[in-house]
Amino acid sequence: MDNDRGATERTERERQSRRQIMQTAICAIGGAFAVMAATPAQAKMSQKVAEYQTAPKDNQSCANCALYRAPSSCTLIDGNIISTGWCRFYSRK
Repeated sequence: MDNDRGATERTERERQSRRQIMQTAICAIGGAFAVMAATPAQAKMSQKVAEYQTAPKDNQSCANCALYRAPSSCTLIDGNIISTGWCRFYSRK
């Protein structure tokens, strides 16, 4: 009978230990997600820094740039961007 009680106590301790490990792992994963969610998105740069202009340069314009997002935005530059504009980060589609 003492063997049964010893085995039961051991099983209970193992169960409790596994439970603690799982709780710790879940907390760690949850904490990692909280940190990632709290990290702010990268800010866009100003039009001045990007040397943005409202006229195209040669045959380069925002309309045929990979960074341009119609109807009036860019993935790098802040503010209203027009399709006929241009900046120093032009990247052909």
